[in-house]
This record gives sequence, C-alpha cells and structure tokens, in this order.
Amino acid sequence: MFMRSSYIINEYFMYMKGHYDRHGKLCTHVTETCNTFIVDKSPLEILEDSICVIGYDLRGAIATSKKLLGNIYHCPILVNPILRIIVFPTKSAWHDECVWYNPIHIKRTNSLNRKTTITYSNGKTHNISAKLTSFNSKIKTAEQLDDITKVSAYPSTSRSNHSLVSEKKDDYT
Repeated sequence: MFMRSSYIINEYFMYMKGHYDRHGKLCTHVTETCNTFIVDKSPLEILEDSICVIGYDLRGAIATSKKLLGNIYHCPILVNPILRIIVFPTKSAWHDECVWYNPIHIKRTNSLNRKTTITYSNGKTHNISAKLTSFNSKIKTAEQLDDITKVSAYPSTSRSNHSLVSEKKDDYT
C-alpha cells in the first residue's frame, strides 16, 4: 500500500483510522472515494494539519463544536467550512481505535447481526462493530453541526438595520 508523508482532508475523504506500522508508530489508514493509502501521521495530526490550512486549530474546532452542540461526547468537527467538510469519531478522538467518518459520503446504513453495514457514495460497503442506532445518532449530530454552521457562516447581508449616516440634522452639531 502506498505511504504518504502528509495529507489534508478534502472532499473525496470518506474515513480514516489509526494504523500501527512495523516499528509501532501510529500512522493513519485513509480511504477516499477512489484511493486508499497510509499516511505517516496520526489521525489527530491529520485533523490538525487539515484545520490549520484554513487558519484554525483542532482545539478551537472541538471547543466550537461543543459550544454549538452542547458538551457531548464524540463531537463532530468542522474541518473545512468552505468545502463543508465535517467528520465525526466513533470513539474518543484520543483513542487509538477511533475511526473518523465523513457523513457526506455515507449513503445508507443497515443493521446486520448487531453490527452496522455502511454503504458509501462510491458504492462500496464496510461493516463495523457498532449498533446501528448509535452510529446513526453520530451521523445526525454531524448533520446538526453542518446545519448550525451553515446559518452562522453566512450572516444576513442586509444593510437596512445598519445605518452609518444619521437621518437627523441635529446629530451633526
């Protein structure tokens, strides 16, 4: 499998998970719609790099998510507000077995023997050991973050309430 030295999350990103190399270093297995490869950085380092590219940091992204959604566990993160990329974790972000998903590429979820089958936008499927209701709840929370940040990212441009010039003559004396 191909190894990259770095990676920035883009619109083709589907999911990533931690992977230990033969020397015991935590790397990341990244799956995009048409590619799969290993990155010589941890998942949190990839998140940090991807968020830093647009001028923010991971700590701020987590704090913002918690402020908007409430103090929840496993909160989704807005990685790129311009491309509307949001990812959500399956476990604690600092857990080695945490998998980060991009909900935009998840087209369907089904339950099979108390596990969840995920169907992606590229037609591929993937089975994970998580209950369907729990996984769907995480997708819904990520969609809520997307809805909330869409509203706040594009404030009204109407100037009707913001006058820079006073209408009264008495105000200039």
